[in-house]
Amino acid sequence: QVQLVESGGGLVQAGGSLRLSCAASGRTFSNYAIGWFRQAPGKEREFVAAITWNSGNTYYADSVKGRFTISRDNAKNMVYLQMNSLKPEDTAVYYCAARRGYLSGKRYDYDYWGQGTQVTVSS
Repeated sequence: QVQLVESGGGLVQAGGSLRLSCAASGRTFSNYAIGWFRQAPGKEREFVAAITWNSGNTYYADSVKGRFTISRDNAKNMVYLQMNSLKPEDTAVYYCAARRGYLSGKRYDYDYWGQGTQVTVSS
C-alpha cells in the first residue's frame, strides 16, 4: 500500500503560480511512478503530468506543457507540481497517483490515489 496526501492548493489569480506537493508513505516510494491528474466540475478526471521513479523521464499533457513542471525527491518521499502562468481553465481538484512500473497518462493504470487538493484560478 502507498498512501498519498496532496497539499498546496488554493485560490490564485490568472497568471499566478502555485506549487502542489504530494507526500507519500507506505511501501518503497522510489519504486513507483507518480502522476498528477485533475478533475473539474462536471468533467472527467484528466492527466496532467507524470514522472518515473528515478526522475529520468517526465510526461505532460499538451494543455500544461511549458507551464507546469513535475519533480520528485525520493529521499523525502515527495513529488511536486510547479504550476506557472495559471489560467482559469486550470481550475480543478488535483490528485496525485502512484503505480509500479513506467509512467502512464492513463488514470486506470494507477493503483493508489490521494484525496485531492482544490486549485481555483480567478480571471
